[in-house]
Amino acid sequence: MSFNLQQLAVFTTIVSAGSLGRAANLLNMTQPALSRSIKRLEESVGAPLFERHTKGMHLTAIGAALLPHAISLQRDVEHAREEVDAMRGLAKGVIKVGAVGSIATLVLPMAIGRVLDKWSNLRVEVLEGVWDRLAEGLLTHEIDLALAISGMETDEISGIADCRWTDRSYVVAAMDHPLRRKSRLRLEDTLGERWALTPKGTGPYAHMMEAFAARGLALPEIAVETRSVTVLKSLVSRCGFVSWMSEPMYDTEKVAGVFDALPVEGLDAPRTLTAFRRRQGLLPAPALKLLDELRHLTEGLASR
Repeated sequence: MSFNLQQLAVFTTIVSAGSLGRAANLLNMTQPALSRSIKRLEESVGAPLFERHTKGMHLTAIGAALLPHAISLQRDVEHAREEVDAMRGLAKGVIKVGAVGSIATLVLPMAIGRVLDKWSNLRVEVLEGVWDRLAEGLLTHEIDLALAISGMETDEISGIADCRWTDRSYVVAAMDHPLRRKSRLRLEDTLGERWALTPKGTGPYAHMMEAFAARGLALPEIAVETRSVTVLKSLVSRCGFVSWMSEPMYDTEKVAGVFDALPVEGLDAPRTLTAFRRRQGLLPAPALKLLDELRHLTEGLASR
């Protein structure tokens, strides 16, 4: 069985549009031309792909089975074009990468800068989010690489073993926070403070819970939950809150003397980060270039 890419494009457009009329407008084609294209595709498949109703077009079971493959084939063609264009020096190569917030603030920008210094023709699209959002992006081909905490592998997503590094997380507070005046600061001394943290289910929340549990402590009461890194940093720097952050996440604020880690006795909370990709298929050439820079950049952080 062979597929015509134009017919597949018509097929996926009808699915997303929901009707022949809307798909015809999107593709700038007549409805009879679309109908002929779908009929030829159905003949190639050997079964109907749609059930026609007065309210629109609905996929048959065969059509539903074909859809993800049609989308994947179209994206493979798009990636092939991007790779060829990048090799020819044309500005059409796109790096599609996602990262959790702490990586997006330091490691990823540094890697992107190194790539574009060498390959100025490339363009970069960055998705920032928690792991569930990054995994979805990988599986839908919205991104080709995801950077997150290790151990998130699935049947469809694998970690890249030679792109793995370590950083550490700390309790952070403003430079004039009262806890800094305590001579021997323990983790339990932070329990009564006003905490701001990312929500349950995010990496920082889980990592902080592990660190407190290792000391036999329950999590403190969280006064503010937010996914916004900007809000977290403002609460810490301006409003007297404490929070839990990996060091790369607040590097700029540390250098500027805005806030820094509290000197909690004996607190050592390393975490391992890695790059992830889809198990099936090849990485597009632009993504490989970014991955190479990430490997070079993080090799010194692998066991810090």
